[in-house]
Amino acid sequence: MAEQSFHLPDVGEGLTEAEVLRWLVRAGDLVEVNQMVVEIETAKAAVELPCPFAGTVAALLVEEGSIVPVGTPIITVTTADGAAAPERQAVLVGYGVREQTAPTRRRRSRAADAAALPESPVAEPAVQQGAPASTARPLAKPPVRRLARELGVDLTAVRPTGAHGEVTRADVMGTTGPTPAPAGRTAAPAPAATGVPGERIPVRGVQRAMAEAMVASAFTAPHVTEWVDVDMTRALAVLTRLRDLPAAEQVRVTPMTLVATGLVRAAVRYPLVNSTWVDAPDGPHVHLHSAVHLGIAVDSARGLVVPVVRGASDLGMVELASRMQDLIDAARSGRATPADLTGGTISLTNIGVFGIDGGTPILSPGQTAILAMGRILDRAWVVDGAVVPRPVMQLSLSFDHRVIDGAVGSRVLRDVADFLADPALALMLDDEGR
Repeated sequence: MAEQSFHLPDVGEGLTEAEVLRWLVRAGDLVEVNQMVVEIETAKAAVELPCPFAGTVAALLVEEGSIVPVGTPIITVTTADGAAAPERQAVLVGYGVREQTAPTRRRRSRAADAAALPESPVAEPAVQQGAPASTARPLAKPPVRRLARELGVDLTAVRPTGAHGEVTRADVMGTTGPTPAPAGRTAAPAPAATGVPGERIPVRGVQRAMAEAMVASAFTAPHVTEWVDVDMTRALAVLTRLRDLPAAEQVRVTPMTLVATGLVRAAVRYPLVNSTWVDAPDGPHVHLHSAVHLGIAVDSARGLVVPVVRGASDLGMVELASRMQDLIDAARSGRATPADLTGGTISLTNIGVFGIDGGTPILSPGQTAILAMGRILDRAWVVDGAVVPRPVMQLSLSFDHRVIDGAVGSRVLRDVADFLADPALALMLDDEGR
């Protein structure tokens, strides 16, 4: 017999540390090679890690909720002599594996549904045949599991309503009162939104990464923010026509679709706004990106994340809406991969969904501009000398003053506003090459 230690790996994103969210096994459990044994959270995603050894779990070396550096031993497994597989580096979904691995065995209760399920970015842990029923985990995505932990809800006591028997966020939120945590487990404290005065709330995962990025951006790039109000009457009429198109039948075409189109269009017309300031050894320079990769700020269960629509300038309006919809849904459900959340060159945030008119958004590190769209509200508007009610939206553009001055920033914002004032005319003029 030999005892093997599994060390926290760099899972493919230059990881330096991660939080251990949940152990999927306990001391004394039998494990197979590539069986998922622990769920961790990095600055980009919540993922489950496979064990490179087959044998019996000797000890869990790190408690749930702990933040540990890469390379730290987290679990030991007692293996038969010669039965240990070479420890391979676990990787996040979106990066692939470094060597071919055997497929993970799934629970027998899911076997009948396997062919009908879409491919999932997070594998379910294998369970040994003959193991007690209490070791089987309810089906739920990582953000839902975390919400349940924060609210003190035992997922095994929640009635699932999702597809294929999956516990949804609504199922967890609909539970009346916290349920007892499983034996040997301690419920996590409530999230900040339901905290109590004087409570100390750890800053971890996405929130910590966002805080560090915002501080770095705010104190590195000199921000300038400008505002403009736009009459959205014609834009809303275009949306109605778009929604009637057969190609848009299964796509959420919203005001954000038009704002994104306008921003991408402006980024093509003014390449400086789609660039990065670089402090190089031979002196600073501005790198103009060859493509527009549009970041969309999303309020997810894990915090603020920014999935990226790659090559946004090559997409038609309905196709752009479809890609945005897919990425936003993936981010909110915890399915967004690290590749989905990196590489943006310019960003858009929709604060109007919270009933806010405008604000001063902070740049994502490495980007030159970010546009915030506010709510659409009926306001008094002067048309042909008469005051009439019109649906008006405020746009707020923040930009890096090292890269673009007020004149260029103003032209970019005006370009987006003019597009929204009459999208049909703007697109016709583009087609005519004007």
